[in-house]
Amino acid sequence: MTQDEMKQAVARAAIDYVVNGEIIGVGTGSTANFFIDELGRIKDRIKGAVASSEATAERLRGHGIPVFDLNDVESLAVYIDGADEITLQGAMIKGGGAALTREKIVASVARQFICIADGSKLVKLLGGFPLPVEVIPMAQSAVARSLKALGGEPRLRVKDGKAVVTDNGCNIIDVHGLQIADPVELEAQINNIVGVVTVGLFARRGANIGLLGTADGVKKMTF
Repeated sequence: MTQDEMKQAVARAAIDYVVNGEIIGVGTGSTANFFIDELGRIKDRIKGAVASSEATAERLRGHGIPVFDLNDVESLAVYIDGADEITLQGAMIKGGGAALTREKIVASVARQFICIADGSKLVKLLGGFPLPVEVIPMAQSAVARSLKALGGEPRLRVKDGKAVVTDNGCNIIDVHGLQIADPVELEAQINNIVGVVTVGLFARRGANIGLLGTADGVKKMTF
């Protein structure tokens, strides 16, 4: 199976966790896009969705799925999203698509978090994928110095010669070279740096279920 075929397989498998008649949370990224396409096939079964990014909202609307503002929703039955890395304990690095803050917000109000990913995302230790940190633009240099003191190599995320700007009007610093033995502790430590909006560690609120696409089919992990 190709990587895209694995993503399609887990996207289809995630449909089993969609709760009929409910509003669900939907993540951002290539695997989440496959899930949105599958969700479009059963859109009449759900009330609608809360999107973790403007790009996700646009794709949902393109399938005719109603998009709700999170402020109008008390809770979500399930949040379904991908990951850049995930451990056997359900801790994740997310934010490769620059939507980490809204992803973390939507996930925080969901009763269940289903992570969908291809098998290459399963790791023993987080940090092989650069750790995204969303920062207030004026604090970028100050935050970078603090991240360097933690042992990482911070780099401002740039695209087409310009700093990447998130849906929140902020920048992303990607921290290279970390080996994250205690993701819960590091998540708290980075979130406490003044100027940080949030860090792309999802450890305090990790996944409840992981669906991983492999050459042998979809593997389920429960955390």
